[in-house]
Amino acid sequence: MTTTVRRLAATALALGLLAAPLTSGLDAADAAPKPKSYKNCTALQKDYPHGVAKKGARDKVTGKAKPVKNFTVSTKVYKLNDGPRNARTGEYDLDRDNDGVACEKR
Repeated sequence: MTTTVRRLAATALALGLLAAPLTSGLDAADAAPKPKSYKNCTALQKDYPHGVAKKGARDKVTGKAKPVKNFTVSTKVYKLNDGPRNARTGEYDLDRDNDGVACEKR
């Protein structure tokens, strides 16, 4: 390989590596569901299969069960789906054990 060909290959590689983070970030943002209130856990789990938690939450379990750890962390979505039912907004309490994780599921 000549020096010119090596330089062109190195430049092309560098440009490709720099462009990759720019394009991959757009795909991830488009894939995330818009934060909203869900009527029940079945509806929430269509968008978040293992549940949603606020930052720093841990699944509370009893007996021999292992805690769920693969839930989505989104404080905004969690807050929209926690607390007593609000007649005005229609929000439901989907974190019945009050451990910071709503609709946890393996």
